[in-house]
Amino acid sequence: MGHADSLHTHLQTGSGTVARAWAVTRRDGVVFGFTDHDRDLTFEGITFRADTGLSARALQQATGLSVDNTEAMGALSDAAIREEDIAAGRFDEAEVVSWMVNWADVSARRVMFRGHIGELRRGNGAFHAELRGLTDMLNRPLGRVYQKPCSAVLGDAGCAFDTARSGYFHEGAVREVEATRSFFFDALTDFEPGWFQRGRLTVQNGAAAGLSGAIKRDVVLYDGTRRIDLWEPLRGKVVPGDQVKIIAGCDKRFETCRLKFNNVVNFQGFPDLPEEDWIFVHASQAKKTSGGSRR
Repeated sequence: MGHADSLHTHLQTGSGTVARAWAVTRRDGVVFGFTDHDRDLTFEGITFRADTGLSARALQQATGLSVDNTEAMGALSDAAIREEDIAAGRFDEAEVVSWMVNWADVSARRVMFRGHIGELRRGNGAFHAELRGLTDMLNRPLGRVYQKPCSAVLGDAGCAFDTARSGYFHEGAVREVEATRSFFFDALTDFEPGWFQRGRLTVQNGAAAGLSGAIKRDVVLYDGTRRIDLWEPLRGKVVPGDQVKIIAGCDKRFETCRLKFNNVVNFQGFPDLPEEDWIFVHASQAKKTSGGSRR
């Protein structure tokens, strides 16, 4: 008999020793378990804690492609969900699975909801998390865009470039930090100025470990100090001495892909795409009339 069948059999008895349990898996792989029962429950390799004060509204389920949704509410605490982690964005887009379970026999259970955290609010020592079902992913536009610049992200499956190659990253301690947006390093003589512009900075330890941001500017100051500026401040505290990793930047141009990364075989743009007004150009007015490209 399966887990769901066992739960149905139990519910038919009318005894009703059931509770709800939630597993929250953050994007960094950290898993949290919660239950509204008065004792901890353990199954699926997860311990679902009872002392978190977590509760949820009734699940709104719909047919077709409508999005199932509900809302979870709970108390903020260092032992469960911390306000600092929410502020840092660690729970953004976290995966959520909810079960109805017989707390007297956890093998009798059924998954009631799968989805992710949408809007997450906090205040007055509590949090409210909107939970959106799997069909919410169908509302997101997908597909390629025909454009001259590359549509891939450096290092992703489409790009396939190994960002761990020597010469394309730097790992080291931050010498100085300003507003968690500007990071100062000792002279990085192995990398020319601007090498990391449009790249990415990731914090590897400390209070902001795991947080990352896109690099806006990479400059060498008058004394040789390297300054890395992010587009937006990190939502976590970074102090001098914290270890970070910075990865070379790509401006999505065909020339950069060829000369900087030698990766044109995986270029995901269309560099020979004509300009928008190409269709209106009369043949006799074109600069090149040899039959070749008029680009």
